[in-house]
Amino acid sequence: MVVGVLALQGSFNEHIAVLKRLGVKGVEVRKPEQLLNVSSLIIPGGESTTMAKLAELHNLFPALREFVQMGKPVWGTCAGLIFLANRATGQKTGGQKLIGGLDCTVHRNFFGSQIQSFETELPIPPVVAEEGGPPSFRAVFIRAPAILDVGPDVEVLADIPLSAIETINSNPAIPKEEDSTESGKKVIVAVKQGNLLATAFHPELTADTRWHSYFLKMVPEIEEGTSDIVSTSTSNQSFGARSTIDFPIYQ
Repeated sequence: MVVGVLALQGSFNEHIAVLKRLGVKGVEVRKPEQLLNVSSLIIPGGESTTMAKLAELHNLFPALREFVQMGKPVWGTCAGLIFLANRATGQKTGGQKLIGGLDCTVHRNFFGSQIQSFETELPIPPVVAEEGGPPSFRAVFIRAPAILDVGPDVEVLADIPLSAIETINSNPAIPKEEDSTESGKKVIVAVKQGNLLATAFHPELTADTRWHSYFLKMVPEIEEGTSDIVSTSTSNQSFGARSTIDFPIYQ
């Protein structure tokens, strides 16, 4: 099994490093023909407008849309989530091209600017049911989007109460708790629909590999046989020991 990682811009190296830790080969994808040699694809976080312009420059959009329509597993993180959404709001003037396929509406930069990035303990019951480990995941949100609504075929994997985010009041795009008619209003940050997985946060920047393992098990070659992929969570890490991971991570 070979997993492609779209390598136009953003955290593609970090994703490839996590795949290596799980014993899976990850390859950089920059040209349409390179998609023919991979069984699945990760679209990493980065600057979505820049990534869209580079994808258009390399004529990648038709091949990426065909890859999705063929039913091959695709995971979008942060900017990758925006790419996979059928609908996006909060875009820059003129908008940007989307791959589509995921029946949801995404708000670009929902949580604010770069300085409003944050980390939080995120409950992930569906992933824990598959991968085990602690009931929550230390999620890293960097200038992050959020999912405003989903279609009937979309499974919500994780959401966040708006009141739990300390930086929330500084972004007028986020409805404040006192302005909401619903107590405990939440925003969706991770979903799955068929062959598509999307997260608003960056699992590749943590020591916890459960999201990558969860995605890899969506690949037919893994589902049909016995998987040797074993995910690790932060509870299994020895913080006093020297890290052997290829890239810097947050623990």
